[in-house]
Amino acid sequence: MFRVESEVGQLRQVIVHRPGLELARLTPDNVHDLLFDDVLWAERAIEEHDQFVDVLQNRGVQVHYFNSLLGEALQQSEAREFLLERVVHEETVGPTLVSPLRKLIDNTEPQELADFMIGGILKKDLPAPEWPSLLWRLLDDEDFVLSPLPNHLFQRDNSAWVYSGVSVNPMAKAARKREAIHSRLIYRYHPMFAEQREKFAVYYGDDDDVHDPATCEGGDILVIGNGTVMIGLSERTTPQGA
Repeated sequence: MFRVESEVGQLRQVIVHRPGLELARLTPDNVHDLLFDDVLWAERAIEEHDQFVDVLQNRGVQVHYFNSLLGEALQQSEAREFLLERVVHEETVGPTLVSPLRKLIDNTEPQELADFMIGGILKKDLPAPEWPSLLWRLLDDEDFVLSPLPNHLFQRDNSAWVYSGVSVNPMAKAARKREAIHSRLIYRYHPMFAEQREKFAVYYGDDDDVHDPATCEGGDILVIGNGTVMIGLSERTTPQGA
């Protein structure tokens, strides 16, 4: 059973995201839109992350990789459809690119698809649509049809475990809103969570409602013990979200 009793108790299991393609796709042109101050040295970031994971494992912590959980969940057709309905539709990519994107997703193996969804999908990754749209004409081959999600690195934010339940946090920044869809998918469809679904609560966010301005991030949520939670207010966690 999954529980978090305090911020200082023994850590037994943790979800981390090992930096991948999405970090290598930070450029001077997109870095600020994706909420980073500067382009990162991707290889060094991966090396340091691996060292961090080694420290956790050497202390007996079971480490789960987020992209692996996502890939394993996407082995189920229901999970793919859940993802498609929320990420690939006329409002996100325009009517003429829905079909090429669905074709790419349908023909991609689950783990590769997970890496695509986190790392982003470029125009050149797609087959040309039958009728080129305005968006298609405006994009260069190296432009994103679906943007990368480098902030998945900060797994503390997009969901927060509080005692015997989890909040799938509605994110304040546009660059991070798709992260919650991935977390919702894992908690619904990955066997590790699906088999325990009736044993933990989902407090907030596991729905398709527009929650703005009631946004929150896990980095502002502290479980301090004895049934008490401390929530910090910030530009990302509003009073309504708290």
